[in-house]
Amino acid sequence: MGITITVAIIALLVGAIAGFYGARKYMENYLRNNPPISEDMLRTIMMQMGQKPSDRKLHQMMQTMKAQAKKSGK
Repeated sequence: MGITITVAIIALLVGAIAGFYGARKYMENYLRNNPPISEDMLRTIMMQMGQKPSDRKLHQMMQTMKAQAKKSGK
């Protein structure tokens, strides 16, 4: 009886830890591939600040943001 409870507790702890790290890795990968800000949102922000964004500048800023996210993720 006591060994069954011990095994159940250990299995629960191992499952919780594995689930936490699995979910964390999934979310990091999801946010890396699907950033929370898009080029349209960036364009709107720049226009609200009074800038006329070109497609080249928007693409460059998105690449910079992705590179920064990848760098901070490591």
